[in-house]
Amino acid sequence: MQAEDDQVHFTSAELLSDVDYAEPLIAGEVRCHGGFDADGKYIPPRTRVRNPAVAAWQAQLLHQGGQLLEIGDAQVPPQYPSVAQSKLLLQNGVREPIVRALTVISILEGFGAIIRDVRMPDLKALLVEDFDGTALSHLDKGLFEAHARDEAGYRDQGGHKQMWEAARDLALENPRVPPDVFMRLMGNRGQSRRGEPLFPQLDKNLYRMLMTMSQVLVIEVFARGTFDWGVELLSDPEVSAAPEAAGTMVEYIRADESPHVEYLRTALSEFRQKTVRTEDGKTLPGRTIVDGILHHILGQMGKNRPREQRDDALVALKQAVDKGQAQRSLLEDFEALTPIWQPPAQTGFEPSAA
Repeated sequence: MQAEDDQVHFTSAELLSDVDYAEPLIAGEVRCHGGFDADGKYIPPRTRVRNPAVAAWQAQLLHQGGQLLEIGDAQVPPQYPSVAQSKLLLQNGVREPIVRALTVISILEGFGAIIRDVRMPDLKALLVEDFDGTALSHLDKGLFEAHARDEAGYRDQGGHKQMWEAARDLALENPRVPPDVFMRLMGNRGQSRRGEPLFPQLDKNLYRMLMTMSQVLVIEVFARGTFDWGVELLSDPEVSAAPEAAGTMVEYIRADESPHVEYLRTALSEFRQKTVRTEDGKTLPGRTIVDGILHHILGQMGKNRPREQRDDALVALKQAVDKGQAQRSLLEDFEALTPIWQPPAQTGFEPSAA
């Protein structure tokens, strides 16, 4: 079934349902989600009802006087190493930093499945206003699960993890993946410690859910730069062994990510319109909570993400220089191509704007 203009209630089965594909998507030797219609156009997975449902919830929110939050392109840091830096390394026979970068992306995509483990709070008890027939009311009724399946795959179907691996292997002809990629990734991420909650007066499950949704939304938005980088680099015949197939695979993943951004920003926008009961017997505007969380996450990730990516690439490149696999002048040329970017002075979610 397709969602009607005035329909805002859906079952989990509907939100997880696929269109009828004429051909499946095969990534490497793995049958992945999604597929192609009779004209050869790629159709993302689980969007038969999910996409029109999100559109209906957005229309309802706007009709009720709400606003859809927006994280602008100015907030998105560039991917590091840049396309120019990546090409420089590959053309000089230094592949490990790019193999690492692509492998890290695939691992992080697989981690996206954790969203299905979000513990849902009792929203009926915590929100003053009704939220029936919204994206909020469907988070645990198909939306989180669809997101998890898209990222990590489901049963015998691969997801974005396998699709990024396929793009890497196509472009770089099945490169050797350094065995320490996963451990180094975990070590870098493990260095960051959670601070005190921004809103300690909130129900703990509610706070964790909003933090997870906001973090995932920011990651998905930041992925705009990753997709631009992946498509341009892996489509370049100067450095890619399969420019059409590898670049197109990244395009398929980009198409799959749009429903994630849209349902997350819709649900968070709906929450901004609500009033929340706190554990100290008071209430707090939902806008204050969502904007406060997004302001914090954008501020932190806008600084940390470029630094972490730069550190990862430089470690691998310096090791190549030390092993005699590259000249020191390559490191200097690489550094000279470092993209100049600073996080914007404002996130657009400052407390004063609430």
